[in-house]
Order: sequence, then structure tokens, then C-alpha cells
Amino acid sequence: MTTLVVLTVIDIALLIAGLAIYLYIVGGQLTQVAGKLEECADVVWDIKKNAEVIAPGVERINQTGGVIAGALPLLYGMAEGIVTGATYQPEPEGTERPPAKPAMGTRRTRQLDGVGFRR
Repeated sequence: MTTLVVLTVIDIALLIAGLAIYLYIVGGQLTQVAGKLEECADVVWDIKKNAEVIAPGVERINQTGGVIAGALPLLYGMAEGIVTGATYQPEPEGTERPPAKPAMGTRRTRQLDGVGFRR
């Protein structure tokens, strides 16, 4: 045998060994991916089982949302009217303001109502 034949056989053996190592590493990674996919499949089935219980309620929520969405233009128009009527108008300078009065008037307690005694 010549040197060229021996080197060719060694080169082929190294190539086969390199491919075997590569396939071993890729096989291990694929095994890990398969395990994680199996766990994900279990989680997806749990989510599907939980969602089946919620599905009828979602239809009601969507129906209610549609009613609310239909009322939004009316509410928007009413809000525009309120804002237009509540625009701040500053007082002219030099006018004297009277003292502020309490908004609730006379204060009363409800503690006696809680025990059944009424005045």
C-alpha cells in the first residue's frame, strides 16, 4: 500500500467519526426538544380544557361589548355637550368674592340610625 491509500483510509475514517459525533449531538438535542414539545402539548391541552368552560361567557361579553360600542357615539355627543357648558370663564379683575359656604349645609350623623334610634 502506498502512502496515499493509507492517508485516504485515515481521512475517510475521520470523516465517518466526525459524522457520528455530529449525529450523536444532534440526536441529543432533538431528544430534548421532543421532551419540551411534549410538555407544551400537555399545557396546550390544559388551556383548551379551561377555555371550553369560558367560551359561553365570552360570547356574552362580546355581545355586551357590541351594545356598549353602539352607545359610544351617543355618549360622546353627550360628553361634548357637558364640556361645552362647563367651560371655565374667569371672573373680571377687581370684583370682590364673597366667603365660601360649605356645600353640604348642616352636617348630621347617621350613627344613631345604625342602632335603630331615629330623631
